[in-house]
Amino acid sequence: MHFTEPVYRNPYWPTWPLLEITSGCTHNRCKFCTMYKGVRFAMAPMEQIEEDLAEIAATTPRARTLQLLSANPLALSYDRLAPILEKVNEYLPNIEHIYAAGRVTDLRNKTVEQLRALRGLGLNEISMGTESGDDWTLDRINKGYHAADIIEQCNKLDEAGIAYWHTFLNGVAGRSHTREHALNSARIMSQTKPMLVGTGGLTLFPGTPLLEEAERGEFDPLTEREMLEELLLFVQNLTCDCYFVTHHTIGGINLTGPNFLARKEQIVAALQSELEHADMDALAWRRSQKRTL
Repeated sequence: MHFTEPVYRNPYWPTWPLLEITSGCTHNRCKFCTMYKGVRFAMAPMEQIEEDLAEIAATTPRARTLQLLSANPLALSYDRLAPILEKVNEYLPNIEHIYAAGRVTDLRNKTVEQLRALRGLGLNEISMGTESGDDWTLDRINKGYHAADIIEQCNKLDEAGIAYWHTFLNGVAGRSHTREHALNSARIMSQTKPMLVGTGGLTLFPGTPLLEEAERGEFDPLTEREMLEELLLFVQNLTCDCYFVTHHTIGGINLTGPNFLARKEQIVAALQSELEHADMDALAWRRSQKRTL
């Protein structure tokens, strides 16, 4: 198998097989991220893709799932992506679910009809690093799109029958814009129909522009308490039913699970209790031990 380091895969999807059809990230300019720093975006040659598919077919001939790599393979045009998925089905005739990470911008160059055709070839779930639904925040962290783009592209996915995930990056707006980030993210995500909403707290990793700005006094990071307050505000205003996941450094409580709206009061109560009783120093220490998003 051919894999370009570093390899990141979604732990909530089946972890094997994995198929690299691109390397790196087309954008690679988000201010909080170093995941693909130094890795140039490239499409894997079809010969390499077929060689890897042949290996998967030999070792896992009855594979029903496949996770595409790397950061945003859906940036490929329909004319490049469709033949790859056709090859997947040729080598793995039992395939049922093809998963991929992607950016909102990856969908702009595809029509609903093209997305529906990709769905017919097995592509039925996309994890999007949405991060925020607030335009000021999206510009601040250099995501390369705005809230209206999120709604427009998600509507296309809904029409095509492709499920998708949103992420809310807790704390990424800093102290000066925390309320707008939480409220507008909840508002925009609630106008779409995600199968899952995930949240994670910002960690300022070495090498990120956001850490450098914080060190110069140009970014005002939230404390652990303020992060929890922002997360609580986001949850209180989120109204789309979905599977809810959080990777916040919360101690001792599990907020992850399906049927968000049915569990919303329970999640809110748990966050309020955390605000009252949590050891914020311990949460800060746990965050300091993180090494990647």
